[in-house]
Amino acid sequence: MDRVYNGMPAGDLGTEGWHRPWSGGDGGTCLEARKLPDGRVAIRQSTDPDGPALIYTPGEIDAFIRGAKEGKADFLLS
Repeated sequence: MDRVYNGMPAGDLGTEGWHRPWSGGDGGTCLEARKLPDGRVAIRQSTDPDGPALIYTPGEIDAFIRGAKEGKADFLLS
């Protein structure tokens, strides 16, 4: 990986190491995540594996997961 940046084509990050920790349950709409060698996390849409990847720092991922567990993202469900 030459340069990793927010919005880069997810296909440029390779095909190995992607996981589906979040699933829409409908067999097609899943978010996939991959931990990058420098500790950042890339997230992509499974239905568009070559589309843009969002790149987050470990701190951003930590804050999001902790906030979601505390119910701070529940507004996204309604």
